[in-house]
Amino acid sequence: MNYSVKDYMDITPEIAQAVAEGKPVVALESTILSHGMPYPQNLEFAREIETIIRAEGAVPATMAVINGRMKAGLTEDELQFLCENKNDCVGKLSRRDLPIALATGATGATTVTTTMMLAQYAGVKFFATGGIGGVHRGASTSFDISADLQELAHTPVAVVCAGAKMILDIGLTLEYLETMGVPVVGMGTENFPSFYCRESGFGVDYKADTPADVAKLAKVKWDLGMGGGILIGNPVPEQYAMDFGEMSAVVDKALAAADEAGVRGKKITPFLLAKIVELTGGDSLATNIQLAYNNARCAARIAVEYARL
Repeated sequence: MNYSVKDYMDITPEIAQAVAEGKPVVALESTILSHGMPYPQNLEFAREIETIIRAEGAVPATMAVINGRMKAGLTEDELQFLCENKNDCVGKLSRRDLPIALATGATGATTVTTTMMLAQYAGVKFFATGGIGGVHRGASTSFDISADLQELAHTPVAVVCAGAKMILDIGLTLEYLETMGVPVVGMGTENFPSFYCRESGFGVDYKADTPADVAKLAKVKWDLGMGGGILIGNPVPEQYAMDFGEMSAVVDKALAAADEAGVRGKKITPFLLAKIVELTGGDSLATNIQLAYNNARCAARIAVEYARL
């Protein structure tokens, strides 16, 4: 018997209908829910970000793996379970982990990489996240490079983010994306943002003034059969942005703490982000939440414009 991706995936009727009719849909990751913030704040965040997307005229599609089934859209019970993360039974799934989770019936939250994969499987072309992974500092010896970059190179999903996380080597991350042919777009800016901050010291390939500009770029790229994704850097709103110099010092302290604790691999990013929250007295988490809301709003507007083309 021949199996297809759909045999391993559940898509809510609302999302399936929206995709079939060419209506705007925005994918959302679930790692931020299970590993990025505590319960019940994460549940409140999940509901609010979906509300923001609906207010812009698009359909939200939170992605996850529940009991070995890929999910495009979650029921209230599934969302509750994911956010409560009972007994730490919700894993963090990247590309290499996905087939294992499906084969073993595991439950896991999707990273940027796996959210892009599930979005493509479900026919969703736009995805809002906080910040992408990339080339870690010291990667010349550790070879620690996020799978997000390869996914952006090959999977036709446009990703709206607040730039790359400050814990990374942003310059090398952008060089990698250039090598892989991924367009890096600045939403209303020529400066590539750095998650908590509106700037990083690096530029973008193209400044888009409106969501319609990004939608047109996406249509042309995919009409040409070029495949792969587009990265849209959407700076955190000024009132929530943090000072670049101050945050650089905080990140250095967090990196030193991770090194002292011997944290490596997939555990490094959650460790660093939690340490940064601690060092900033919670201010970084508040900024993280606001930039995620801002990205969801932006992605929904781009998806709406794309549906009009």
